[in-house]
Amino acid sequence: MKKLDQLIPPRPFPHMNTTTSATHSTITLLNPRDTYCTGEHLDLLLEARDHLGRRKEYGGDFLRARMTSPTLRAGASGEVSDFHNGSYLVRFTLFWEGPVSLSLLLIHPSEGVSALWRARNQGYDKIIFKGSFRNGTSYVFTECGLALNTSAELCQYLDNQEAFYCTKPEHMPCGALTHMSTRNRDISYLTAKEKELLRRSNMGVEMMKGFKPIVVSSCNKESKTINEKCQIGMHIPVPGGYMLKGRWITTFCQQIPLSTIKISDCLKGKLIYLLGDSTLRQWINHFPKIVKTLKFFNLHGTGNFMKYLLLDEEKHLQIQWMKHSYPFVTVQLYSVIEQGYIPREIDQIPGDENTVIVITLGQHFRPFPIDVFIRRVINIQKAIELLFLRSPATKVILKAENTRDMNADPEKFGDFHGYIQYLTMKDIFKDLNVGVIDAWDMSIAYDSNSIHPPDDVINNQITLFLNYIC
Repeated sequence: MKKLDQLIPPRPFPHMNTTTSATHSTITLLNPRDTYCTGEHLDLLLEARDHLGRRKEYGGDFLRARMTSPTLRAGASGEVSDFHNGSYLVRFTLFWEGPVSLSLLLIHPSEGVSALWRARNQGYDKIIFKGSFRNGTSYVFTECGLALNTSAELCQYLDNQEAFYCTKPEHMPCGALTHMSTRNRDISYLTAKEKELLRRSNMGVEMMKGFKPIVVSSCNKESKTINEKCQIGMHIPVPGGYMLKGRWITTFCQQIPLSTIKISDCLKGKLIYLLGDSTLRQWINHFPKIVKTLKFFNLHGTGNFMKYLLLDEEKHLQIQWMKHSYPFVTVQLYSVIEQGYIPREIDQIPGDENTVIVITLGQHFRPFPIDVFIRRVINIQKAIELLFLRSPATKVILKAENTRDMNADPEKFGDFHGYIQYLTMKDIFKDLNVGVIDAWDMSIAYDSNSIHPPDDVINNQITLFLNYIC
């Protein structure tokens, strides 16, 4: 928390005019040249200015850099370095030949970032949880949450430093809780001025209008080949890959083309656990398109968020998806019996060389103070450390969260919250021997700003996953 508070200091502003302006800020191409070659870096200097044209004296703007060649179905993220004095270095690696367009979006000025950070950590009540208690054929709904401001008697659901509460229903035990649904509470911790700054029309504003595409050539240079196969535990640079002709190409390891036969042989005898949110449920729905012999096994659950199980009896292959426990945010009624805290689920997996665990979490944590996310990730880290003690051969893959559309309420669900969680997760997991699928980087490269990325993105995520385990 201390680290993050230092990263995002308070930035009060007297007027919109004193905040960062995409129009007035200046971008300079460093070392411009007639010919750009593949493999080289292209550097830009951004000098942030306010709406009155004055130089900003501090950093902290939330920026997103991307390069793209639509005709080649190519894209990659750029790396932004903040000098904390109003200047930024934006670096692009020129991965492919052809005309390349550059983009730098001002998602939020530093003043908006500071407001979102303060608002996020101010309250647990942005989401209303409604718990359904059942006794035979009768149902009772009561309010639930990570914290409840009430003098009524509460049901406490405690699990290894994790706590969730419901108002106790009359004439029913706490153990009768079976289902949950959520809705957004009409509450905000932002001032009127801050809300204006965070309006959709002020978000994701292009800073490189008027920049002509550059042309990249091979310059008769041999492209650097990476011979090392993708393996768990590798350090992932920024960017960790790029899209070309719709395919994700990693920059830190060699992805081996896997035939249907190779995939089939690799997955024989595997137990694969997908633990997390619906972006991993997309995986379990996609797997039968890759391995045609996989069939869903009916576990008699109901709704989209029931436990999913795929089986291939002949190959002794099992893939299961289970949603993570609270907070899980959806208007649909879901079973709380078919869910588990990820650390507890990991504790119950014996593990061996044929066991693979994939973890993702983030989207459902965005509306809550960051300590909820940090505590969960640290508990997952501890559970993985214990798993590796009893079974060092078990493979663990972390799928980072992805970006989503900018029409989502920035205070509850915006990408700034997701980005902070992405940095936090990378930092907490950095010393663990896990594989990383950088879905954040991927979704920027693909420009797939959707909470549920399209099929080709999911396919590329699973292809990298298979390269890690095969």
